[in-house]
Amino acid sequence: MAKPLTDIVVLRVAELPKGTTQPFDIAPDAAARALMADELGILALRKLTFRGELAPLGRRDWQLTAELGATASQACIATLEPVTCRIDARVQRRFLADMPRPEELEPTSEDGVPIPDDEAEEPLGDIIDLGRVLIEAVALALPDYPRKVGAGAAEAAAAPPGADPLDDDAVKPFAGLAALRAKMDDDE
Repeated sequence: MAKPLTDIVVLRVAELPKGTTQPFDIAPDAAARALMADELGILALRKLTFRGELAPLGRRDWQLTAELGATASQACIATLEPVTCRIDARVQRRFLADMPRPEELEPTSEDGVPIPDDEAEEPLGDIIDLGRVLIEAVALALPDYPRKVGAGAAEAAAAPPGADPLDDDAVKPFAGLAALRAKMDDDE
């Protein structure tokens, strides 16, 4: 049985040496990358590395600074063929001991969900889960709509039985009015 993805590297805050920077170099094996790809809903992850350091920030807080490198394969949104992209991203997080809880934050989103001022800030708990940070960083760096080079626009046509499918010209509401106006102008 494979271990949970977030158990890649978990650091216990109480065991971190105070005043000392902790370097890390994470390169998940093929099995862990396959599990991550499955969790992210993509085809594959190759050459995944996450290198950086966890440094003390003040007396009780910690700052993570890292470089993420990966090669990801996703399905093209138009053709569903594999699209490969390279990810090179800088990742920063600050784990704060005295960060306000979400219910203490002022709602700033349209639906009233509390949002912290700085998205790189997280509450410091008993552990710092570098595996969770890695998966989140990959998810945020992936292209939202991967498209294969040369893939044309996707077209769909649907109609009830016996009817002609609608095309782009038929669904333009003013196209018929323009044709009617042209006919009226010709009649005059």
